[in-house]
Amino acid sequence: MAVAAVEWGHAFVSFAHPEQLDLAVEVCQSIALDNGAFSAWTKGKPVTDWSPYYEWVAALHRDPVFDFAVIPDVIDGDEEANDALLAEWPWRDRAPWIGAPVWHLHESLERLERLALRYPRVCLGSSGQFAKIGTSAWWNRMAEAFNVICDREGRPVCKVHGLRMLDPEVFTRFPFASADSTNIGRNVGIDSNWRHAYPLPDKEWRARAMRARLEPNQSPRRWVRQPITQSLLEAA
Repeated sequence: MAVAAVEWGHAFVSFAHPEQLDLAVEVCQSIALDNGAFSAWTKGKPVTDWSPYYEWVAALHRDPVFDFAVIPDVIDGDEEANDALLAEWPWRDRAPWIGAPVWHLHESLERLERLALRYPRVCLGSSGQFAKIGTSAWWNRMAEAFNVICDREGRPVCKVHGLRMLDPEVFTRFPFASADSTNIGRNVGIDSNWRHAYPLPDKEWRARAMRARLEPNQSPRRWVRQPITQSLLEAA
């Protein structure tokens, strides 16, 4: 099933599940490394020592399939706590393209602008009052974010990765360079979701079907700047 989900594609491998790395390196065109902070946070065990993650990145960042690594972040932390982790990142100055910082939607737009002008790629993470993807407040906050990230022509000043945003209803509305989701992994094993007239025989076929739903869709190349994303809300 795992091969069907990522073969010849682009994988987002979490430090929370490093056992997935060997397969991804063998069958994928490129890989990105996730710090696993969200998984640890949902279990009530936030990471306090990031040195093992730094070692993991150090062993992989020169591999031809490596794209970027998500810089450690504090999911429910303040900007000071997250900026401290940016300062700790080993490649901050000598190789800024290796890491991508996370801007959490509850943080200030000023911080987002600072990150977008400093790093080649920034990750957007839903958090705080904007934790649930797809609400009216979430759509409006995302519009505010892209108003900051994009120039007058609607082009992002850096590449943008959408954390947990690999949903056609989301990534077709914003000029993302990349996005991720655990949707395939979470749903291929739920038999009740696959009871229809022509059931797929196994998890591998289900993974291929879900991937096929995603791949024909693309993010737009430009963002249409607007103060209120009424059009987005209506389309959603």
